[in-house]
Amino acid sequence: MDTTALRSAYEKLFEAAATPGLGAAADGGWNADQVLAHVLSVDAAVAAVAMGVVAGSRPAFDNRVALDPAHLGRIIAGYAGRAELTRHVRSQAAILCDIADSLDEQAASVQVPAFLVSGDTLVLDQPIPLAALIDGLAEDHVPVHTRQILALRS
Repeated sequence: MDTTALRSAYEKLFEAAATPGLGAAADGGWNADQVLAHVLSVDAAVAAVAMGVVAGSRPAFDNRVALDPAHLGRIIAGYAGRAELTRHVRSQAAILCDIADSLDEQAASVQVPAFLVSGDTLVLDQPIPLAALIDGLAEDHVPVHTRQILALRS
């Protein structure tokens, strides 16, 4: 797989996370740390799915845990501030991209049962190719959360 677009999307996310003066969401939504914790959780889950496919198993992807406020809070509590959290998200993103770069066509085409929720809206509940799951991070997931962080500027 080619992860050029995904790596670029992550760089924009990290630039946004480094913006000074990020405050609370006007709509009561996530703050920057919660967004980063969510991205970290999703990235780890996608990497685990990809490694499972490579190992010959047929894992499923379900993003609901990455939406749970208690789960996000546990992730955030494990880091001494946004800079450290961002470094870990950057590291996890690099691992995910390296895994994706190494996927051959056969692995990338494996159908992965996927269950995706955004807020209270069901986005997807059907198998999709592993490549589509990973490409979706670059095309939608990371850019959406980058915009979400940028909206937190005071």
